[in-house]
Amino acid sequence: MNFTRWSARLPGTQRRAAARTETAVSPDRRGEGSVPAARAGQPADGAPSVPAVDELPARDVLDRVPALVALLHGPDHRIAYVNDAYAAAFGVRPLGEPARDGLPELAELGLLPLLDQVLRSGKLRTLKSRRALDGRSYTFTCTPVSETAGDGAVLVFATDVTDHAEAAERLRASERRQRETAVTLQRSLLPQELEQPDDLRIAATYQPGGTEAAVGGDWYDVITLGGGRTALVIGDVMGRGVRAAAVMGQLRTAVRAYARLDLPPHEVLQLLDGLATEIDANQIATCVYAIHDPNEGRLVYASAGHLPILVRDENGTVLRADEPTGPPLGTGGWMHASGSIALGPGSTAVLYTDGLVERRDEDLDEGIASLERALSGATGTPQVVCDRLVRSAGVTADHDDDVAVLVLQHPARTGPEGDLFRNAALELLGGVEAAPRARAFASGVLTSWRFPADLHDLGVLATSELVANSLQHGTPPMRLRLRRTDRRLIIEVTDGDDHLPRRRRAEPGDESGRGIAIVATIASNWGSRRTPGGGKAVWCEFLLPRG
Repeated sequence: MNFTRWSARLPGTQRRAAARTETAVSPDRRGEGSVPAARAGQPADGAPSVPAVDELPARDVLDRVPALVALLHGPDHRIAYVNDAYAAAFGVRPLGEPARDGLPELAELGLLPLLDQVLRSGKLRTLKSRRALDGRSYTFTCTPVSETAGDGAVLVFATDVTDHAEAAERLRASERRQRETAVTLQRSLLPQELEQPDDLRIAATYQPGGTEAAVGGDWYDVITLGGGRTALVIGDVMGRGVRAAAVMGQLRTAVRAYARLDLPPHEVLQLLDGLATEIDANQIATCVYAIHDPNEGRLVYASAGHLPILVRDENGTVLRADEPTGPPLGTGGWMHASGSIALGPGSTAVLYTDGLVERRDEDLDEGIASLERALSGATGTPQVVCDRLVRSAGVTADHDDDVAVLVLQHPARTGPEGDLFRNAALELLGGVEAAPRARAFASGVLTSWRFPADLHDLGVLATSELVANSLQHGTPPMRLRLRRTDRRLIIEVTDGDDHLPRRRRAEPGDESGRGIAIVATIASNWGSRRTPGGGKAVWCEFLLPRG
């Protein structure tokens, strides 16, 4: 074998030779004063003679390199040469044997088809970091060394990358552990079981991303506020990993605390904005906080840089709640505002994070439009809708971002089920005569709803106390509303004064202060809140007997 001829075809040799050719200047083109190019191998200024690369014996070079080298000739890849490093790794190999028989380590690694490709194409091919029979990892480079593709030989050059492979595996193992930690923390901080309000059916899902860098930060929650109202929240901390999951947990806890104050959505976001800055000034989060009131048939919401809520009405038309939207939490200095979108009977609303609709090769609006199309045809229970939307978005276990989806439905109830959900309201006009009129109205409504006598009497008493409190401390307009669901009776009185009542202990000589105390004692729950545009609502609930 002429190793000198093949040595010129080792990777990089041709480029270096071309560089020398381009640099050299022919004698007939040298001008006066030009400096003659030094010839390879000639001594400079009396230095010892150094042989040029072309003059080095290729076999001596290959015998001494630490990399594994084998030369395979012909379509059967017969062994023409293996260097000392190759023999030390896999043993002495008989010359002339086909690689399939004489080099079982290459066959085991699936390298033989690659050798065929190199011969056919005349192009270099590389197989990265494969573990060989000797237990070490190598990167194999197969280089054609013939003038004509399909005929000649292939030089196999294997570099030991065991240390790199082991370091990479340790890094991957560390990333897996970090991802598992982040996923465990993330799931533990999400609701283990969603609250199920009387008037809504709700389902949610969380899908972690495929890497540690794609886990953490997405959250959702459902919070019953009392009086038939429900808060729904979804958010996304912009960081990743354990730190993002921890920040998410703090924000979710804060949302639940602020929700108990029964504040309007934009005021909740104002409080969260300040808290997010205190938790970690280097991380921001997007969030949507919405409140559903069955009496209004709408979602009132505020958004801090989050994606728009989508609502599918009973006819299959999908609406997008685009405005108003403020900057993300943690940026500070912004006054958020509340908006609303209709959510009537038969409607389905979807709250989601950007992992569901954002793709690197696609505009975000296109992703949202695709979700709208998927939602328009999605029917069934909230869990079915949730699963369909995730599948339609192509979310898989190796997705590059985590995904949270919250689906809520306002069912259109008819027949016997519809009889379990009723509303009745009375405008409280006039002065003190409004109180007996309210008691009579409540008595008639509760009788028509066929409540047992004890619940009827408690409901009338609570109505009387709430109305009396409003007449004494509130201002017009005043209104009484009674609502029943399949689980509870809700009594609510609204008026135009925004001073919220508080429960206090009345002294024996006090002529007032007992109304709220009585309501709090006889009802299963009570509360108050300010209403949009001024005024307040005071409510109480009674659980219905089962069965």
